[in-house]
Amino acid sequence: MDDDRRKASRVDVDLPTTWEGVLQRVHATVSSLSLNGCFVLTGGRVEPNELLLLEIHLPDDRPVYVWAEVVDHAYEIGFAARFTSLRDDEDQTRLIEFITEALNQADEYST
Repeated sequence: MDDDRRKASRVDVDLPTTWEGVLQRVHATVSSLSLNGCFVLTGGRVEPNELLLLEIHLPDDRPVYVWAEVVDHAYEIGFAARFTSLRDDEDQTRLIEFITEALNQADEYST
């Protein structure tokens, strides 16, 4: 996916996740995260535009549940997904706080 298509800053992460499609439920890892989407490292097979439920475990180990659409995939590596909705306002708040903190820490390390 081209960087210029991204509308939100991404942070490099290593977060356990489970994604669930129509035919499978797969344990994987989120390696890149923004307020609009993520990249999931997985050997599981997805289809373009497939709608998935992601269960992303933040460091506090409480999962955030996100509906997402597959926007790109790399065979045997993983897929990029655009978030379409979060389960509730609490999940959205937790995701915003986590990403904001990670971006602030990245800024501190770069200065």
